[in-house]
Amino acid sequence: MVTAAEQYRLWSQDPYFDEATRAELQALAGDSAAIEDRFYQMLAFGTGGLRGVIGAGTNRMNRYMVRLASQALADCIRPLGEAAMARGVVIAHDSRRYSPDFALEAALTLAANGVVAYLWDSLRPTPMLSFAVRELGAAAGIVITASHNPPEYNGYKVYWEDGGQVPPDRAGAIQAAMRAIGDIRTIRPLAEDEARARGLLRPVPPEVDEAYTQRLLTLVTAAPEQRAALRILYSPLHGTGRRPVVTALERAGFPVTVVAEQAQPDPDFPTVTKPNPEEPEVYEIALRYATAQPADHGPAAAGGPFDLIMATDPDADRLGVLVRDRNGAYRMLTGNQIGAILTEHILRSRAASGTLPAHGAVIKTLATSNLVAPLCREYGVTLLETHTGFKFIGDKIKEFEETGAHEFLFGFEESYGYLGATFVRDKDAVMAALLVADAAAHHRAEGRTLLEALEAIWRRCGYFQEGLHNVTLPGKDGQARIAALMASLRTDPPAAFAGIPVAFRDDYAAGTGVELATGRTYALALGRSDVLHYRFADGGFVMVRPSGTEPKLKLYVSVVGSDEAAAAQLRDRVMAAALERMGLR
Repeated sequence: MVTAAEQYRLWSQDPYFDEATRAELQALAGDSAAIEDRFYQMLAFGTGGLRGVIGAGTNRMNRYMVRLASQALADCIRPLGEAAMARGVVIAHDSRRYSPDFALEAALTLAANGVVAYLWDSLRPTPMLSFAVRELGAAAGIVITASHNPPEYNGYKVYWEDGGQVPPDRAGAIQAAMRAIGDIRTIRPLAEDEARARGLLRPVPPEVDEAYTQRLLTLVTAAPEQRAALRILYSPLHGTGRRPVVTALERAGFPVTVVAEQAQPDPDFPTVTKPNPEEPEVYEIALRYATAQPADHGPAAAGGPFDLIMATDPDADRLGVLVRDRNGAYRMLTGNQIGAILTEHILRSRAASGTLPAHGAVIKTLATSNLVAPLCREYGVTLLETHTGFKFIGDKIKEFEETGAHEFLFGFEESYGYLGATFVRDKDAVMAALLVADAAAHHRAEGRTLLEALEAIWRRCGYFQEGLHNVTLPGKDGQARIAALMASLRTDPPAAFAGIPVAFRDDYAAGTGVELATGRTYALALGRSDVLHYRFADGGFVMVRPSGTEPKLKLYVSVVGSDEAAAAQLRDRVMAAALERMGLR
């Protein structure tokens, strides 16, 4: 096994690596801890593909790790035959540092292996990549993105021919192919001119963009006058969302104003600490705009106050929403709440139109609220769960197509990801923006805000409140600490949190669960994963898992209370008890 020190010597001295890379590493000479951190492991496929801090080393995102991953992908496509190589790989990128360079690096590495690469000439959202793979009949897809991470990160996500992210078994095969390469210096990307001349590097046909927009527009059900009455303020948070989101909303007939200060793509995301629509601080500029006097903004505010404020993350697969209440204040919805509102909207619309199938299914992840369970029972559709990560929802859609067991209606996860149609196989913030606008237009026409629609769901289904706490533990030592915390919970499992008894304890690493009252054990249907899930009798839960893309331990809490305030207080008590039990406060 090659040691970190040996890798460091290779990367810092061999002329295969560019001068800037070697200089960056040579500046670390003598700093054994920094060298170890950069080379103690190879970036691994997690919940959202490869992701890491930009820099030199095998534990960083750089052109050489992009080459390695792309060579491994080519090695996995080649055995499928020349037809698969000719179908090619579609490549997209976001607005992050080096994203265009990494996208081209991936394309030229594939081209050197005789695999056709379709490359967009400018940034595109992740969901458009998923759509394009299916639209072009490609063998696979790549998107260069680190989603909502801070500016110093970038990443590499792989999609397969169905348009979904590669599932764990295929990701594992790509990872194994990366390790099998051995000497990274054997990877030699093709020159760009030669790749284009040989037809191995091609532009994505412009018709793909239009086809995507047309498919989105078929999802809107509100009447034209209802759409025109809704006013939306939107921020792309310096990412890829502006053109597709504004195009879709405007062509659907929804008036939309863009937050000017956050409109342009910018890899530094200068107006926010982290470009994540889950974070309240990203809406500060939008809120100042929305709450200003109309005279301050002239014609832009002439139609009255904004009903909704929306924001998408840099690769436009996550959507955040603020709703104006009756007093003129804006309230932020959680991902669970948006998911519940959209679930009801889709089921209600399908039922009203007579198109709700008898074998319909809604899919959510284990970390996502059970608020939608009573909704699904009310409308007679099946609710299914997957592990965390939208790739598992995409895999379920593929399973439905192959078996005919269910018809997909809606899928979502608590981390602001939603999907309402199968022409995309990953979470889609462009689609979600249209769906939220459509739901808001319907409710507005009936005299309700989305907040009031949520209150009506709570009254019928229970006042659910959720929380998430991230414990950041970077580096090799951090990984060991995370492993120790998970081991401690397994060695001495909690029986209650803040006085709420655990009814069922599920350990997905072991693949088994136990009913605490009876001691009955059972096999878990989902695959193995390092997840501990403590379920309460009323549908609430505590869940703990290491992040698949960041050096974090993630703690999820979901509770049910007698009203919104009581549920929020209970959530905070359960979260505090869980953190205390883990020695984290």
